[in-house]
Amino acid sequence: MAVNVAIVGATGAVGQEFLTVLAERNFPIKSIKMLASARSAGKTVQFAGKSYTVEELTKDSFKDVQIAFFSAGGSISKEFAPAAVSAGAVVVDNTSAFRMKEGVPLVVPEVNPEQIQKHNGLIANPNCSTIIMNVPVWPLHKVNRIKRIIVSTYQAVSGAGAWGLYELDAQMKSYAAGEPIQKEKFPHQIVGNIFSHNSKVAENGYNEEEIKMVQETRKIFSDARIMVTATCVRVPVPRAHSESINLEFERPITPQQVRDILAKAPGVRIVDDPAANHFPMPLEASGQDNVLVGRIRQDISREDGRGIDLFVAGDQIRKGAATNAVQIAERLI
Repeated sequence: MAVNVAIVGATGAVGQEFLTVLAERNFPIKSIKMLASARSAGKTVQFAGKSYTVEELTKDSFKDVQIAFFSAGGSISKEFAPAAVSAGAVVVDNTSAFRMKEGVPLVVPEVNPEQIQKHNGLIANPNCSTIIMNVPVWPLHKVNRIKRIIVSTYQAVSGAGAWGLYELDAQMKSYAAGEPIQKEKFPHQIVGNIFSHNSKVAENGYNEEEIKMVQETRKIFSDARIMVTATCVRVPVPRAHSESINLEFERPITPQQVRDILAKAPGVRIVDDPAANHFPMPLEASGQDNVLVGRIRQDISREDGRGIDLFVAGDQIRKGAATNAVQIAERLI
């Protein structure tokens, strides 16, 4: 069934990736609207061999639209998503605006696809780091309940938007030329450096990205008891987030059992070759939809056999954003 689609934020990095993924997956499109701010209106966008003129986003933009992908920021979603729903569209929102709102499904299709049909016009796409973690952790949780997750992330600069790439590139050129490093939007120099994720830090010491991973995982897994603690860090990598994950299970589990489960898990590709010291890397995860999983090993700090360590890498613009949203839309229709 072909549907009428709208892309809100069509000129942004994630909006452009939506178009790439829709074309690659041959999503059945009857018509498509490219929507963005007044500043971008009038620009042309290429999709499936055709040029489309970007229209200014207004509350009247959604007549006859059946699926609207939002990727223009939380404030835009809060202002315009209700208008899209009122016009009869189902909104798949890539921002944090509605993720924790009661009654709004928060969906990773490999984990909780049954939630998709429970929507009231709104479906939320989780945070990119949450998605990349949940895809490999969920199939293990189904077999042997996970009691606790300790995760540290290594997040690419493009996760902050296209400007993150520009800033890294500019600083790399200055560094190579021996010129002073200028920082504009990141709070610290990123080239040759890492720093705590550039989101607001709460009174409890956790930043917003870390809290998202905690709260969203509990909602997606429908398990309020699962304990999650996260440390999120920005690294000078253009694309794809990596994560070090430590898992505590209810029952003992071996690395081979983990490999056997993940070998059959959707959305996962095992990259685990100790002999060649070849494990998940952002360079190899970039442009891919699967989450790469490796460094699968027993947690030797425990004697009960209930601990497992993993290292994962996933493209935060594709599976962490656009691909996940398109997969939701595919199941909708």
